[in-house]
Parts: sequence; structure tokens; C-alpha cells
Amino acid sequence: MKVYEGKNVRNVALVGHADAGKSELVAAMLYTAGATPQLGQVDSGTAPTHYDDEEIARGMSISNSLAFAEWKNCKINFVDTPGFNMFVHEAKIAMPVVEAVITVVDGVSGVEVSTEKAWSYAEEYEMPRVFIGGRMDRERADAERMLSSITEAFGRAVIPFQVLIGSEKNLKGVVDLVRMKGYLYEMGGNGKGKEIDIPEHLKAAAKAGHEKIVEIIAEGDDALMEEFFEKGTVPDEHLLPGIHKAMLEHRIYPVLYTSGLGNIGADRVLDFIQEFVPEATEHPEVKGAPSTGNGSGPAVHHVTDSEPASVYVFKTLNDPFSGRISYFKVFSGVVKNDGTLQNFTRSSSEKFAHLSIAQGKQQVPVNELHAGDIGCVAKLRDTLTGDTLGDKNSPIQYPHPTLPEPAITFAIEPKSRADEDKLSNGIHKLMEEDPMLRFFRDEQTKEFLIAGTGQQHIEVVVSKLKKRYHTEVNLKAPKVPYRETIRGRADAHGRHKKQSGGHGQFGDCKIKMEPLQRGGNFEFVNDIFGGAIPKNFIPAVEKGIVEAAARGYLAGFPVVDFKVILYDGSYHDVDSNELSFKTAGRIAFKKAMEQAKPTLLEPIMKVEITAPDEFAGSIMGDLNSRRGRIQGMDNKAGKTIVKAEVPMAEMLTYGAELTSMTQGRGSYTMEMDHYDYVPALQQEKIVAAAKAARGEQVDEEEE
Repeated sequence: MKVYEGKNVRNVALVGHADAGKSELVAAMLYTAGATPQLGQVDSGTAPTHYDDEEIARGMSISNSLAFAEWKNCKINFVDTPGFNMFVHEAKIAMPVVEAVITVVDGVSGVEVSTEKAWSYAEEYEMPRVFIGGRMDRERADAERMLSSITEAFGRAVIPFQVLIGSEKNLKGVVDLVRMKGYLYEMGGNGKGKEIDIPEHLKAAAKAGHEKIVEIIAEGDDALMEEFFEKGTVPDEHLLPGIHKAMLEHRIYPVLYTSGLGNIGADRVLDFIQEFVPEATEHPEVKGAPSTGNGSGPAVHHVTDSEPASVYVFKTLNDPFSGRISYFKVFSGVVKNDGTLQNFTRSSSEKFAHLSIAQGKQQVPVNELHAGDIGCVAKLRDTLTGDTLGDKNSPIQYPHPTLPEPAITFAIEPKSRADEDKLSNGIHKLMEEDPMLRFFRDEQTKEFLIAGTGQQHIEVVVSKLKKRYHTEVNLKAPKVPYRETIRGRADAHGRHKKQSGGHGQFGDCKIKMEPLQRGGNFEFVNDIFGGAIPKNFIPAVEKGIVEAAARGYLAGFPVVDFKVILYDGSYHDVDSNELSFKTAGRIAFKKAMEQAKPTLLEPIMKVEITAPDEFAGSIMGDLNSRRGRIQGMDNKAGKTIVKAEVPMAEMLTYGAELTSMTQGRGSYTMEMDHYDYVPALQQEKIVAAAKAARGEQVDEEEE
């Protein structure tokens, strides 16, 4: 495998909505460049970047996949990202390691939800962007309608660089509006177009398109503008560098057209990437903080071979045969096979044996990688996604993208004892691969919980557990972590007396109870005077109250936000001990709760929902039916953003229901905000259900 310097490396991420044709386009470009022996297809499982068992079974990408092509003395690294809403965060993970973003837009559907989400990530990272109309040979594919959709969403800097020759099933080729040449293709052929003169019926449109490109490029450059006014055009030797510069400055977002399955236009995309997309060495300087304990100021590295080596790990894969595979970007220096780098994140050293580059699921061995290139290495001991490694004498820590919190949580339980033994290991290996997966134990409900971006995300995890790690689990809705509190005051007397021969037990205490503000948890005040209770027994009273509060009063949920004042009591010189006063504290607590107007609290979630404007009414009505309180609304680019506070109990199945309500075009984020009182009707049901679960008799009034 030839070694490429950064100036000859191009790194691009392909983003866009699900089914726009990203993986098909990558497959077509790889085949056209001679990197693969056949034209791969997603449906048949032969697309090079669509190889995971779950992806093939579900017909969609689930995580970022890498491939490369060698084209005109350049190495082009492709990061093929998922477009399905629950996995679109993977596109953000790809942003720090590429120099440009190719947004693939379906020729029929135009701009969709994930298109805009991926665009927002590219804007956040200030990426040069290119649009590609995918699947343009499909029935009802319309270049003008698609272009109008892109322009409406993303502005006047969106400029077509091609005109189609033919349409739908009669698509024949494209006209290059920069060089003013036509290219004809054989459907499903080798992807290399035959150069022709522009067809007569397209000459006027091509001329107008070329002039528009020249004008917008000249607008941003005084020298080109002067040449444009003088000659009426800008020659290629000045126009081509001008396009490159305009892309770097985000003044232009070119639009190209392709058919991945028909392999039409793949060579033109490869040419465009090679000629206009920024070189790897044109990546902005990379800022980071030095590793912990170094003590120096913020570090800056440039993408050049001449600086000390540093790499950033952006993806981890646990392969059953190769073990843990770490995918990384070389940000500076040269990384050599069998070299040793320091992991600044974990303060350990790692040997880079078996250095390679990824071609889908295959690894191609290499001896070294230069600054700007992307590679992978197997069996690093401690390294995980987000880690920075490099020359131990030049520490730096590259920032990891900030991802949203998971939106849905399920309780997870193994089906058998054998599954229980394997569950933790399997889950933690999947968490190494998936930064949006969470696994934890709820200390209140004692359940193991698994959280992710949506129901389908969790279903994928469960399927992987079964296939990879032979672990079967059941999923169920998590228990809502209700709490109990009081709304009134109480004065109670707790007395414990027991005589059974020999030393007896005696503890006696009087307490006052009153509510605290939300979040106050528990406060204990010792107001004993005159030795009514010896000092050494007072902590036992508090411990008894704390233990009783943890077990709850109404429905077995912890009691919070209350204050207890211990103000009187009595003791026996012989029979009193810590256990007696702890028991007296529990009795006093229970009697006080009877008087203090006990009630339930429920967790309230802060929810933000984004969906096309036409679904706003349905979303608002649905939130009202869930006892939601609308906090505000906003409109942006045809989308309604609704902010609300909704009880957790009403949101356990919201992901699937929002998908159904908005035809898959809505998304939401949710995080815990505060606790609030449960309405009386719901409280009666919760208390009755809790008592029934404990096998207690429910009286008629509670029913």
C-alpha cells in the first residue's frame, strides 16, 4: 500500500437522511476507483461500508464505517455515517476527523429531518460542505425540486455545479458547469464517463449555470472581480483555485448529481473531492489541553509531519476475532508500525502493532501513517473512544464532541443465571463502541437500567448481546422513582418498651416534623435539654428515623424534604440502649407521618421536541394528555420546537409514539428537571398498586 503525505489526503464524511443513498454512493466510488471488484449494494449486503450483521438485517447504517479510494495520486478517506434519526449523532462524532462534509440528499424526497441535523453539526464545526443529489435515476426524482428544497433550507450559497442529461430511468449523464463538458455513462457500468460536447438543448442552461458560478466566486475576491469585469469571465487557471478558496470560506456549497446503483457520476464526485475539497494539511490548527499533571498552558498542534506525533481515537470496535480495534486520526507527526505512543487520557503507554487502514470490515496493513491520515490498530490495552495519544514529551488532550443525553430508558434483566454472569461484560464491550449507550443501577428501585437514543437503538443492543455475547435479556419499562414527602406538621411520641427477663429494652422520644423546601432532603435537629435523652443515644434516634424514611410510608418510596426536631424523651438506667432508641425513632416517625399529610412526589422531565410545523397541533394535544406543561414554542426553518415539562411516568413510551405521530420526522431530548406532587387520582392508583405488589390488603377507601 502506497504511503500518502497529508497534502495528498482528503478526508470526507458522507451525511444525510436515511435511504438517501450514502452507502451506495461510497460503493460506486470505490468500484470506480478500482478499490473493490464489484458494485456493492445495501440491499444485498455487499456495500463495503454496510457490513455489520445488524445493519444488513435492518437495511440501514447503525454506526460510522470507513473506506478509502486511491484516485489521481490522492488517497480519499470516506466516513459513511448513519442517517436514521436514532443514530445520526454518529455524524457529529465524525466531524473532528474530516475536512469536508458531503451531504447526500434523496432525489425524490429532498431535504429531510436528519439532513438538517447533520447540517447543524457541520455548521458547529465550520466544515466546508458539498451537496450530492442521490438516486437521481429513481422514478419521480427531480433535480429542480430537490435543488429548491436545498436552497430553501440552506440559503443562496447553494449552487449547482452540474446539469443532468436525461432524468429518472432515462438518466444518461451530467454536464460539468465548471469545465463546460458533458459526460455520458452506461447504466451500471465502470463509472467512468465518456466526455462529450454539451447537448444542444442544454447549452443555454449550462451557460447560465457557469456564469452563476463565476459570479459568486468573483464576488469574494477583489482580483477575480477585477478580471471578471475586464474579460467578462474568469479563466480556469484562476477559477479552480477560487472555488477551492470559496469552499474553505463557506461562501459556496456546490451541488452534484449521482446514481449510486447505476454508477452514474461517481468519477465526477471523485474528481471534485480531489480538486476542490481541502487537503488534510489544511485542517485548522487543533487546540487541546495538556494531559493532567503536565501543568503547562493549552497546547496547539498543526497537521504537519514536522510536529511531534499525536492521534485522536474517534471509534472503537470489538471484533470477535481481532479484539478491540481503535480507529484514529493522525493530527500531527508520523505514526509508525510497532511504535509506542503515550495515552494522555489514561496515563499509560500503547504499542501500535499491526497498523492498518480500514476498507469497510477489512484492514489493509501499512508501515506508517502521516499527519492528516486516518488509520486503525488492533489490541490497544487501555485506549477507548475519545482518547488522545502521542509523543510523551508533547502532551495534549483533544476535545471529544459533546453528545445529547439518551432519550429513553428500559429496565433490563437477564433471562437466566448464565445470562446474568455474561451480561455486564457484553454490555460494557458494547458501551466501548457506542458513546450513546448507558448502563447503570437505580439505587432506589434496585433495577438495572439501559438507556439509549430510542427503542430501536435499545433493540439493536439487545440483538447484539444475543448474537455476539450469547446473552439473552428481557426489556421492560423502568419503575418510576417516586418519592414521598409531607405537606403538614406533626408532633409524635415514640415509645419502645420490652421486658423479657434480665435486661429489657426501653427507648422514649418525642419529635416534631415539618416540611422542607423541594430538594431539602432531610434535616435533624437535636433540641434536647437537661439530659432527657443521653447524648450517646441521640444518633440512634436519628438513625431509626432515617431507616424508616428510606422504607417509605405510603407506598414504599423514600421520604424526602422533611425536618425532624427531637425535643424530649426519657430513658432507663439499665434497659435503655441504642437499639431501643432506634426503634423508638422508627415508631415516632410512623406516628408523625400519620399526622403530617403524606403525599407522593414524581420526577418531572424537561422535554424538547422538534418536528415539522404540520405536526405542531398533534404534539401539543398529546403533551396535554400526558399532563405536560408547555414552557415555550419556537419556529426555525419549517420546524416547530416545543419545550415542556412532563411527568416521567407519562414519557416511558414516548419515543415510539412520537415516531408514529410525526411519520418518523420528529425527535426529542429529555432530562430530569425536578420533583413535584402527584395529583390525587394518580396517587391513589400508585399507592394501591404498591400495596398490591407487597401483598397488602387494600381497603375500600383506597380503592
